[in-house]
Amino acid sequence: MKLLLLAALRNSRHLTLATLTLVSLLFLTVANQAEMFAVGLMANTGTDFFVLFSPEGKKTKDKIKLEEVVRRWDLIDKNGDGIITKQEAASYSAQRKGSNPLHWVMHRVSAKFDLEENFSMLIGLLTAVAIYKAITLFLARYFTQILSIRITRDLRQQYFEHIQSLPLSFYQEQNLGSLSSRAVGDAGQIASSLNSCLTNYLQTPFTLISTLIACFYLSWKLSMIIFLGMPLVVLPVMYLTKQVKRITRQLQKNQETFSSVLLDFISGIQTVKMFAMEAFSLRKYKEQNDQMALLESKSAKYGLLTRPLLHLIATVCLAVVVLFGLYTLHMTIGQLLVFCGLLHLFYEPVKKFAEENNNVQKGIVAAERMFEVLDLKPQIRDQEGAIALSGFKNIIEFDRVWFRYRDEWILKDLSFTIKRGEIVALVGSTGAGKSTIVQLLPRLYEIQKGEIRIDGVPINAITQKSLREQIAFVPQKPFLFFDTVIENIAFGRSFTREEIVEASEKAHAHEFIVDLPRSYDTLLAEMGKTLSGGQQQRIAIARALVKKAPILVMDEATSSLDAISENQIKSTLKDLRGDVTQILIAHRLSTIEHADKIIYLEKGRKLAEGSIHELLNSCLPFRAMWESYRKTDVIESITQESVH
Repeated sequence: MKLLLLAALRNSRHLTLATLTLVSLLFLTVANQAEMFAVGLMANTGTDFFVLFSPEGKKTKDKIKLEEVVRRWDLIDKNGDGIITKQEAASYSAQRKGSNPLHWVMHRVSAKFDLEENFSMLIGLLTAVAIYKAITLFLARYFTQILSIRITRDLRQQYFEHIQSLPLSFYQEQNLGSLSSRAVGDAGQIASSLNSCLTNYLQTPFTLISTLIACFYLSWKLSMIIFLGMPLVVLPVMYLTKQVKRITRQLQKNQETFSSVLLDFISGIQTVKMFAMEAFSLRKYKEQNDQMALLESKSAKYGLLTRPLLHLIATVCLAVVVLFGLYTLHMTIGQLLVFCGLLHLFYEPVKKFAEENNNVQKGIVAAERMFEVLDLKPQIRDQEGAIALSGFKNIIEFDRVWFRYRDEWILKDLSFTIKRGEIVALVGSTGAGKSTIVQLLPRLYEIQKGEIRIDGVPINAITQKSLREQIAFVPQKPFLFFDTVIENIAFGRSFTREEIVEASEKAHAHEFIVDLPRSYDTLLAEMGKTLSGGQQQRIAIARALVKKAPILVMDEATSSLDAISENQIKSTLKDLRGDVTQILIAHRLSTIEHADKIIYLEKGRKLAEGSIHELLNSCLPFRAMWESYRKTDVIESITQESVH
């Protein structure tokens, strides 16, 4: 419950709307009670003959003698004209000792508004009650819905803002299905459950207390029946609540796995089809689908069992009230209607409480899952007094850097420098730590030992935003979002169209962009899947170049390009020498032939550093890699010549 309130009150603006929602719910409760009383007035046909002439203070008789009628006639006939009106009979009956208070209340209202003679007044009273209830019902539901919508919106916003502040290690430990289900499903469930909380823990107590007071005022004997039925209501609710909460935890965990399996197979559909493994995919999917259906069935069973059970208990109590009121207390039909209506108002929130409580339990589980993420503290934060980096002027230094991911050391005592304007290539076998280096530079991860400095300033003393503003990055797998080509290149920045076209020409992307249906205004499909891998990479390179950052990082950025496109990109990078500091990672050594300096890495350590000629003479692993590349290059050339 506490987590639900914390989730809702993370934004103080919700408090005003929650107050309006509560007030409207309370007014709706009053409207329901007024409606029950109006129904009783409408059904009130006057005073029963046997109630009117039975001896005062004694049990109502089944037989009345003529002398008993004569004895009370003069007391009722105030005018002495030998005629008794309904109003006189009702007035006398209401003033008798032991008279039902409801009788007195109904008589006072009926007499004040002259409902016996003025039928239009009765219609007007009923219409006023109906309008009042309609207004309060609309306001209660409207405020409830608006509160739910706004809480969901703000929770999704806060969740997304928070996960963006978490390090890359967080994303490596999570799966997309889990993160997306928490952002969409859990936020909505929390908002829905909070509305149930308002109903269960604020409106319901008010309804129960006010209705119970009214019932006791009207007849304490009939009201005692309520207490007999309460234990029969509370015990099933407590048991079913525990079961629903347990099943909900299992169900939401299974939904995460189900979403992950679905996303995996959709993203890998090409591999599935190429290996003709549709049957395998379907079997894995069916296992998760069947498991989720089983849990949903259990949840439905416990969730739907509550109301029929409570309805049975309430109906039995209602039957006892009617029989006791008619044959023991000799209440009129109108009085019984009012009392049974109030009894319905009492039991209906109790029945709804169980249903709403199921929803509350689901919300508690959803809040627990969402706060698992929201309570995570960003491991990488700006230090107090961190400075803003205005530019890169001189040198980048890696000084005895150690980095560990989980229990494995990825980089070990790594030191090197990169001067402004240099082209530096990071080379080594897979898993040597090349990509880790370029992720440490913008502080996507935090090092455990050593120091990384830019122009003599440790990067942890620089604000993350200003540090990353100085770096343009081209990943091996480009990220293109669902938008136009021009927006993908600008990536949220206010570049002019001319600047974007110029960057695209340098990246040799302009030549295919202009052939698209709407050129730069063409809408790309999700993840840019309508483009080839090489086209995606060139758009990513254009995005990096238009930023005009002083440091350019390219992680296997030309791996999907053909030889001609690769040579064009190499030519562009050569033109940037001296103006832009370039850090290149490549397995295709042709990409790094023009590098000023090559750093060869193996298992997280630097084995050699120098020009390509220096490494060929001093580093045997690099020379073996180079010779292997040369042989492959010669074979490819011979193959191409034989084809032609």
